[in-house]
Amino acid sequence: MSEKMKDQREGGFLITKIHQITNRIFTQMLKDYGIDELNPGQGRILFALWQKDDVPIRELSIKTQLTKSTLTTMLKRLETAGYLSRNSDDDDERITKVKLSQMSKKLQSKYLEISRKMTEVFYGSMTEKEIDQFEDFLRRILDNLVNYVNSI
Repeated sequence: MSEKMKDQREGGFLITKIHQITNRIFTQMLKDYGIDELNPGQGRILFALWQKDDVPIRELSIKTQLTKSTLTTMLKRLETAGYLSRNSDDDDERITKVKLSQMSKKLQSKYLEISRKMTEVFYGSMTEKEIDQFEDFLRRILDNLVNYVNSI
């Protein structure tokens, strides 16, 4: 590989392609399971809330890596559809907390099943060691990007 080509690496391009294809597959899986009213981004919010419910918007923004404005728009849609509620914190009214509804709690087992199936498709024939190494590299890239964003 020439020196010029080393300056033009494909990592970001490949991640973008993987993200696009993964979204298409995941969206189809959601439809197959009768959850076609949610898109993958909304599912990411619910997934984070299934792990820890009744959290401030700021915490959810960090967990999902969505900007507050993007997250607020998505939360409004999810709230209108009945998947969650937004309420002021009892101790500090300046803080808005997000809480799952019973309707979204009922989706959790289906969504986790889809997520497991997607993980199988995503990793295919990779070994546990390869998966661990790959995910370690991705965490390092994510840390680099978050550090850069936080520095500007």
